[in-house]
Amino acid sequence: MPEVRKKQIFIGLSGGVDSAVSASLLQEAGAFVHAVFVKGWYPPGMPCTWAQDRRDAMRVAAHLGLPFTTLDASARYKRSVIDYLVAEYGAGRTPNPDVMCNRDIKFGALYAFAKERGAEYLATGHYVDGEKDQRYFLWAVPKERWDSLVFPLAGMTKARVRALAASRNLPVARKPDSQGVCFLGDISVDEFLREQFAPESGPAHDGSGTLIGRHDGAVLYTLGERVSLREARSAGPWFVRAKDLANNLLTVSREREPASAAAIGFSVPNWIREPHSVAVAQLRYRGPRVPGTIRDNLFVPRDALSEPYAPGQSIVFYDEQGELVGGAVLA
Repeated sequence: MPEVRKKQIFIGLSGGVDSAVSASLLQEAGAFVHAVFVKGWYPPGMPCTWAQDRRDAMRVAAHLGLPFTTLDASARYKRSVIDYLVAEYGAGRTPNPDVMCNRDIKFGALYAFAKERGAEYLATGHYVDGEKDQRYFLWAVPKERWDSLVFPLAGMTKARVRALAASRNLPVARKPDSQGVCFLGDISVDEFLREQFAPESGPAHDGSGTLIGRHDGAVLYTLGERVSLREARSAGPWFVRAKDLANNLLTVSREREPASAAAIGFSVPNWIREPHSVAVAQLRYRGPRVPGTIRDNLFVPRDALSEPYAPGQSIVFYDEQGELVGGAVLA
């Protein structure tokens, strides 16, 4: 963390434990901390915890004596995250909504809001190292903004953060982590897609065309995903090998079949460092890091891939020291 004493720092205070501890650490380091709760867009008729999250953020700000503001980013969130997510799944791809949320909302709308009000830094509760490293979701943040970002939890474990929250008597010390889509509380991608697409059950075949069972709707699945089939004619496990949205059909196999491509295409790259420094790529969060090189808009893996990848997801690049180089969208 850079020297923050007497610096004006705005922090996205979500109502969760990570951002609360981050705010406390910044305050302890002598920064002038301003708390901002970002209001996103929430699907009508579906349960969402945003009002409770805002109350929790306000409680944390009051506990720490921080000025508190609410930023309404609902229109931009709907356009940049929700509409993107629906369009990508509707096209049979698998997007990363958290990547777009970070680029356009947390380090887009919130970044601009903070800078317009004199912030020298913007802070969030992201983990950028260690066992909970979230840099995979930060690759699309523009290069020129990184020098103004602060991540107080860098290198910490979740257990350490929980302990710090408890020792500081923070009001959210025991609050569970959100497991849903960015800014949608505990609404999962699966729940959201079911509400948006109203998918119907369809057939799941093996590679030879033999009916294996039935699925809940081809739009819900990702290539390589382990799937629970209804009316299965033989025991699994079964993994998604291909999907045909037009005919609502899944092709499944007993093993997660690795991709056979000699080169992996990608689009809309964002480079934080020079692409020639790329040493490894990561094709899914917590997935293996694959050694290789960049050639135009292709990643050429050094060895055969051990698992499949899904178009629309992120491919994220790191150098030999493990530093984030950039990322792109898998073609």
